[in-house]
Amino acid sequence: MSEYYFRTADLSVGYNGKTLIRDITVSLRAGEIMTLIGPNGSGKSTILKSITRHLAAIRGDSFIADASVGAMSYKELSRKLAVVLTERIKGELLTCWDVVSTGRYPYTNTLGLLSPADREKVAAALESVHAADLADRDFTAISDGQRQRILLARAICQEPEIIVLDEPTSFLDIRHKLELLSILRSMAKEKGITVIMSLHEIDLAQKISDKILCVRGETIEHFGTPEEIFRQEIIDSLYDIDAGSYDITFGSVELPRPAGTPRTFVISGCGSGIPVFRRLQKEDQPFIAGILYTNDVDFQVARHLAAEVVSEAPFSPISEETYQRALTLMKTCDTVICAGVPIGESNRRIADLIEAARSLGLLREA
Repeated sequence: MSEYYFRTADLSVGYNGKTLIRDITVSLRAGEIMTLIGPNGSGKSTILKSITRHLAAIRGDSFIADASVGAMSYKELSRKLAVVLTERIKGELLTCWDVVSTGRYPYTNTLGLLSPADREKVAAALESVHAADLADRDFTAISDGQRQRILLARAICQEPEIIVLDEPTSFLDIRHKLELLSILRSMAKEKGITVIMSLHEIDLAQKISDKILCVRGETIEHFGTPEEIFRQEIIDSLYDIDAGSYDITFGSVELPRPAGTPRTFVISGCGSGIPVFRRLQKEDQPFIAGILYTNDVDFQVARHLAAEVVSEAPFSPISEETYQRALTLMKTCDTVICAGVPIGESNRRIADLIEAARSLGLLREA
């Protein structure tokens, strides 16, 4: 028996017999979370629909515990796998309780009647997504974010071994995004449920996932752990980022650095410069930052936003060469902003730089 609980083998997907993405081969252990990332229209939803048999695969197959998904009956598959897709379900005249209760249908008799145990599971599922207060509400009358939580509750109620979600955070505010992903993580790590989903928020994908699948073009570009995937060159290439950047260290998106000749020099350290960098960017003022150690949080942001960064290797005294470079660049500016930086033995030349700025009449506090 395979050590992997879910896997695909040479899976090719598409529409009307035409292949969109070919040779999809992934493998997941029980309780792992895999997130599909990639540009809009790259085929993430197509892959998910093919895995769940909402769409016929062109070639290849998916396997759950070595059992072919393609060979399973729909009832058998519905006991193994639950789905939350982006299509709106028709919920006219249904309460949220009614919608969640449909997750129990794979386990009911031919009349579809719920047992007392089934009703307890419906209530527990609603409680798990913090939606018990919505139980009696008309499903069509609730917000998009509330609807997403109800659909997740329906999937939980199904007691699946795998849950597949297509952009589950799309309509949620930040609180409910974090809440939903926390629920999914708990399901995966505490109950051993395998989670397969697509996300647009790659910062969240980086933080929650065990495996990342990069979808773009006719073949899968990359598949691996977040540590393997979230590298600057991979993310920039995957999304064709040329206006702005994605900061791998912080998982944040940065707008493009201001263009032009910098007339401002920023002295900072230990995070004090970040608010200044962002303010100057908003004001479209190009700037130089320094002297920053390359392990300083200010350096991580400055390398995306500053026209130039004067840096030094971590834990090293600032060399004369680095100091002179900073001094030369500073003298080309009209203003030096000191955002505050703790001065110690290693970076004592920063104090010399501040004093030089003061003597030149360029210094002002942030």
